[in-house]
Amino acid sequence: MPGDDKSAIAHEMSVASSSPSAGSAPRNVMEPEFRTYKRRWFGLIQLILLNIVVSWDWLTFAAVSSTTAQYLNVTETAVNWLSTGFLFAFVISAPITVYTLHRGPKLAILVSSALILVGNWLRYAGTKQAMYPLVMVGQVLIGLAQPFVLSAPTTYSDLWFTDKGRTTATAFASLANPLGGALGQLIAPSWVSKDPKSIPTMVLYVAIISSVATIPSLFIPARPPTPVSPASSVPKAPLSDTIRQLSHNKSFYLILIPFATYVGFFNATSSLINQILSPYGFTEDEAGIAGGILIIVGILAAIAVSIVNDRVHAYVPIIKVLVPITAVSYLAFLFAPATRTIAAPYAILAILGAASFSLMPTALEYTVEVTFPVGPEGSSVVLWACGQVLGGIFTIIMGELKDPDGTPPSKDYPPGNMQRALIFQAIICCLVAVVPMGLGLKALGLDGEERKRFAMDEGNPVPEPDTLRAQQRRLALR
Repeated sequence: MPGDDKSAIAHEMSVASSSPSAGSAPRNVMEPEFRTYKRRWFGLIQLILLNIVVSWDWLTFAAVSSTTAQYLNVTETAVNWLSTGFLFAFVISAPITVYTLHRGPKLAILVSSALILVGNWLRYAGTKQAMYPLVMVGQVLIGLAQPFVLSAPTTYSDLWFTDKGRTTATAFASLANPLGGALGQLIAPSWVSKDPKSIPTMVLYVAIISSVATIPSLFIPARPPTPVSPASSVPKAPLSDTIRQLSHNKSFYLILIPFATYVGFFNATSSLINQILSPYGFTEDEAGIAGGILIIVGILAAIAVSIVNDRVHAYVPIIKVLVPITAVSYLAFLFAPATRTIAAPYAILAILGAASFSLMPTALEYTVEVTFPVGPEGSSVVLWACGQVLGGIFTIIMGELKDPDGTPPSKDYPPGNMQRALIFQAIICCLVAVVPMGLGLKALGLDGEERKRFAMDEGNPVPEPDTLRAQQRRLALR
């Protein structure tokens, strides 16, 4: 499609050259024509595939942690570090992710595909030889790949979709990531069946699936031939000013704190779900199903909420409803394992998934709105990087809070229970729920901020380059 790109650029230059110069009489100037392209779905599907496999890779060992520890001759804590190391790797590649996404989502997708490919086959080699360090190296390489595709949905939807579909596109691509985690939670136990010698076979299957998923990355289009909307045609703030502008945005902070916290606890809970439930007699299969319910119910609810939000653009009300529900769900989960009935964890995790997953794309698109014209890659990478770091920290803390001895003579909390970890999780989640209640408040000067990009798409004229640069300079100096 290079020919389309060249002709489109030539057309835009001809239109620009026909614009009246300063002081000249106004002339009839052809208005820019905005349209969407069917090829956008190809790139979106590929982004979905990569987010599925990268998250599946992350939780490959989580639902079978006991069997993995036995096969590799390490402790369950060492198996936890396969998930934790993956999360911390996000931060290492986050800076280059911002730069890469600023140049366009295709380059980020190609980089991620290469790292996924190499990392998976190193993991297989490590499990085949029962070499834990080599498995960890492969896991970290895949962790380095994650930010390139996890942070890409807002950039991709901003480039290829209009205000009638951006939140839904972001939802599909972002929620594919936890869907991959659900597949890992549900499928891994059936492939292993408590036989330690089947661990390499499980990793081989995952490596093959991941490798096949990377191939279409070579063929996706880099960008649409012409802008799809007025907002997508506006030059974004220079990369050098992005962090400075984000750091002066109050609304961004009010969404960063709950987003990063809830993503962090989702990551920790997903990594530790088997260890949370197993002391109470639940099996690895039941733990895998619990993780799957958390994710699958969440994805279905988030898609529905995103479709509605693309019609009404009610970011702030949706966030203010979903955050308290998420906090209360974490509080309720504190009591679920001790019931020793699998229905309680299943029901509470379903509600938790519905609320927290619906919050994810809404918050991501909201930050793009309130930080416009800053490029979406800046806010997205910062949000996800903080969430992944907190996920690693929370996983470590919750692992250390495990009670190896239980609380005799009471049988409520058996040896190995993680009740103290769940208390820690519930307290933090309830505390941060207060923060986003300040969004949109006129007293804080935050009313109307979420409609910047939307207002432009709905008919406001595209700013002239000099005006836009002046706006960006003012933002940088605030």
